[in-house]
Amino acid sequence: MAAKPRLGFVGLGLMGTAMSLRLLEKGWPLNVWNLEPDRLGPVVEAGGVAMASPAQVAAESDVVLMCVLHTQAVEACVFGEHGIAQTARNGQVLIDHSTIDPNKSKAFAAKLRADTGMAWVDAPISGGPLAARDGQLTVMAGGEEADVDTIKPIMADLAANFTRAGSAGAGQLAKMLNQAIVGTTYVLMAEALTLAEASGIDAAKLPECLAGGHADGTLLKQLYPRMQARSFDPPLAYARQLLKDMKAVKSEIHGLGLDLPLIEKAVAQYDSYVSAGHEMADAASIVNLYRRGGGA
Repeated sequence: MAAKPRLGFVGLGLMGTAMSLRLLEKGWPLNVWNLEPDRLGPVVEAGGVAMASPAQVAAESDVVLMCVLHTQAVEACVFGEHGIAQTARNGQVLIDHSTIDPNKSKAFAAKLRADTGMAWVDAPISGGPLAARDGQLTVMAGGEEADVDTIKPIMADLAANFTRAGSAGAGQLAKMLNQAIVGTTYVLMAEALTLAEASGIDAAKLPECLAGGHADGTLLKQLYPRMQARSFDPPLAYARQLLKDMKAVKSEIHGLGLDLPLIEKAVAQYDSYVSAGHEMADAASIVNLYRRGGGA
């Protein structure tokens, strides 16, 4: 059997660490880099090889995966002084799992290919660290069909659902819609829980009561119980990250000249929560914006 290609991973936050550990468990050789070196420990202990820069990751890897905070971080990691583009070469693929501006992603992909020959697949993710560790992520991809086909063996170990949404930038557009649904539903779930607690019913029983009905689903089964128990440590996703994504959705809404007040209200609620000093709190802890048993 042919040896697996060597992978590189740039960005070891909550998701990057979970994905890297999963890849190592599945037998992929892995080079890793993170802006804060202290985050490298668990992945290096599991067999990852620490690199000095994104450029070194690209130089010593066949396929590079990246999951960083925002559009500016992606640009710096790829086109910065010690970025991936400095050592990228024809035949390589960069898989960007970050959630960034779709138009910027499309432009970055075109520039990287023109300058270096390296292909780019935008492949934002949904599911959280626990799904990443179990290989159960949802990954929505944008890029050339041949490039997407090339990375399918890697995605088979990370994702339960890996779908090409279209050409470059399409994965980011699909993720934007995902975040609009997620962020708005988080706020709705927090308000439903507040209403349930104020009404005097057994709020913990709500998922069981609604099982099988139209309101049933993953968020009711998994998110609602965490909100009801106020169990947010350790965080599974940061409030600041979801706010960043929701603000991108808001920008897209305005750019298209649409009036979508429900999403706009959800953005405002997250903005209020994060502005109150909860940047690094779990995104589901938005319920703390509401008084237990009362209103906002």
